[in-house]
Amino acid sequence: MEYTMIYGLPALATQGKKGEDLRALSFCHLTTMSKDSEFKSPDFSTPKYKRIFDFCILLFALPVVILLMFFIAIGIKLLSPGPVFYVQRRVGFKGKEFKCYKFRTMKQNSSDSMHQVHVKALIHSNEPMTKIDSLGDPRLILLGAWLRSSGLDELPQLINVLKGEMSLIGPRPCLPYEYEQYQAWHKERCNTLPGLTGLWQVDGKNKTTFNEMINLDIQYVRDRSMILDLKILFKTVLVLQRQIFESPKIFTKIRFRIWELKISTRATKH
Repeated sequence: MEYTMIYGLPALATQGKKGEDLRALSFCHLTTMSKDSEFKSPDFSTPKYKRIFDFCILLFALPVVILLMFFIAIGIKLLSPGPVFYVQRRVGFKGKEFKCYKFRTMKQNSSDSMHQVHVKALIHSNEPMTKIDSLGDPRLILLGAWLRSSGLDELPQLINVLKGEMSLIGPRPCLPYEYEQYQAWHKERCNTLPGLTGLWQVDGKNKTTFNEMINLDIQYVRDRSMILDLKILFKTVLVLQRQIFESPKIFTKIRFRIWELKISTRATKH
């Protein structure tokens, strides 16, 4: 006698459900086994190549990355009072929380209540994953919108990569209050190290719904390989080039702000 084991859905998930409620079914593991065979759960351990891959890429890109981070830090310090970095709790591998580092893109002491409401609405709707930034988030500093749209605010997470809490490639680490909203099948995206960039970032991002994002993340978890990571890394470079230069107005605003600061400094001296 043989049994088919389904992982990722409750045992009675398929009873009395309509088609639209079974969207997670394609992301379940289907395993046929004999009665006497030993049960083995799916292997979600981190592949050994990951650590080597991350260190090799970091070693190659480090000079450029350090220079870029230096100029971003100066920009944040000039344009907004407060610290350069922002530390946030995120959910990583197997649902474990860790301290995630970012460049600060918001004004000091900004509340995250607006973001919590926005995230909850996206999770429970069929709308594209648009950021609050695109709606005109008043909490952002002058450089913040550009840093966030380009993804450069995530560069300090290379520290998390060096600590082994993240990888260069993988699903983005979610926030604890976002994780609390997850259904059981959503959590499969956490069966690998979170990353700075991933399949969703290069194949969908703000054009996809929440469930479509989850589907892409789960697809990565199941298909991950060094070849796939290299493809995602290459696509990320192309996406970054487009995002960095698609908002030239921000540089005009920054130059104007620096000019204002110079005038203010001269007036203070006199």
